[in-house]
Amino acid sequence: MSRADHAPFVPGRWGAGHRARAAGAAPSGRSTSARAVTWTLSDDPLGGTVRRTVLPSGLRVLTEAIPAMRSVSFGIWVAVGSRDETGPQSGAAHFLEHLLFKGTHKRSALDISAEIEAVGGETNAFTTKEYTCYYARVLDEDLPLAIDVMCDLVADSLLEPADVETERGVILEEIAMHDDEPGDEVHDLFARAVYGDHPLGRLISGTEETVTPMTRRQIQGFYRKRYVAPQIVIAAAGNLDHATVVKLVRQALAGTPLDTAPAAPAAHRPNTPAVRTKPATTLVEPKETEQAHVILGCPGIDRLDERRFALGVLNNVLGGGMSSRLFQEIREQRGLAYSVYSYASQYADAGLFAVYAGCAPGKLDEVLELTRAELRRVATDGLTEAEVARGKGMSKGSFVLGLEDTGSRMSRLAKGELLYGDLVPVDELLSRVDAVTVDEVNSLAAELLSRPMSLAVVGPFDQGDFSGA
Repeated sequence: MSRADHAPFVPGRWGAGHRARAAGAAPSGRSTSARAVTWTLSDDPLGGTVRRTVLPSGLRVLTEAIPAMRSVSFGIWVAVGSRDETGPQSGAAHFLEHLLFKGTHKRSALDISAEIEAVGGETNAFTTKEYTCYYARVLDEDLPLAIDVMCDLVADSLLEPADVETERGVILEEIAMHDDEPGDEVHDLFARAVYGDHPLGRLISGTEETVTPMTRRQIQGFYRKRYVAPQIVIAAAGNLDHATVVKLVRQALAGTPLDTAPAAPAAHRPNTPAVRTKPATTLVEPKETEQAHVILGCPGIDRLDERRFALGVLNNVLGGGMSSRLFQEIREQRGLAYSVYSYASQYADAGLFAVYAGCAPGKLDEVLELTRAELRRVATDGLTEAEVARGKGMSKGSFVLGLEDTGSRMSRLAKGELLYGDLVPVDELLSRVDAVTVDEVNSLAAELLSRPMSLAVVGPFDQGDFSGA
């Protein structure tokens, strides 16, 4: 199990390249009829045939058939994450993720792992701030087993009291382990600097103070209230047949709490009103570490912002690789840090843009000075045509290369449906990147990089060391 808060790839909206075919139904799938409705979304030349079925319960099933593969990745994605918790519930989504593997009415925890491992497959799960995913990767011939096991654990977990106590101990150890990783901790500190007490500023795992008193009843209530069919997307990619996958899913869920009355699929999370952020601030976590870990950044844009493709290009050039400006200036030319990069995190109604660096404590002031100078330079002078072209090439290449396995293709299906309500063909996404202009990138840079910056530091310092930051 793992905690994660990955910045998802940002698809566009439905475009001219999309093809949806279904008799008597609109592509939105907002039907409450008592029958399943299926669409063919695309026959992508860079992929396989993608189909989407909306079950009467509102649960959605998407598949990408890739006959050349001998494996299948199967995932169950729930539109519930740590931001859906109240303060006292902090960590409930992650706690539940652990517990669902502990046993159902049909299987013990050992059965769940042993049945998949006996055929050479693998299972895992992760929790983010906006969704939770449970997945398995198996040989194509073992897909029926994977569907039955994964649907069983997500739909019909027992949440036995003894298991709650066992996993509480595991999670508290995980929290302690995370606290011993300053390179991870600084990202959480930065989120708190920007979002404060908003759920986006909290730890996905929760804290010792919230996890320790959490009861089985609280977790059970969260489970049954949040894990409902309209909030769930099932995605699979590999050597498969869509109709067979749908049939197996319906069989596996029959008679479970997810086999419910007709309902419409839940809409994707709205992006208004925008999350209110804190004024720029500095947070320091004093620790006797050999290296200082620092993040400098500001609020960014949400995942539906039309400038997200320009942001990807800007991020690539500024700190997205070994050829980036920050890497060349701070590591290659001056040798001040081993790791330095920029990144963007995007949510339904908020975003972050930031620069991370890990360096010797004595070099931190110089690293911050150079980083701020580079951000000011790009905000004022912009990027060159050659840099924008390189940034676009990086975006396109990383996206296409990232689709080389069934797991990434499965994730793309689920994220498109769950986070955006659509799936855009690969060639259209590449066209959207190609269409980004130098003026668009530089306009965004001028706005974004001129914003007041928050600072998060983990290392041998105290708050007074950055009073003038």
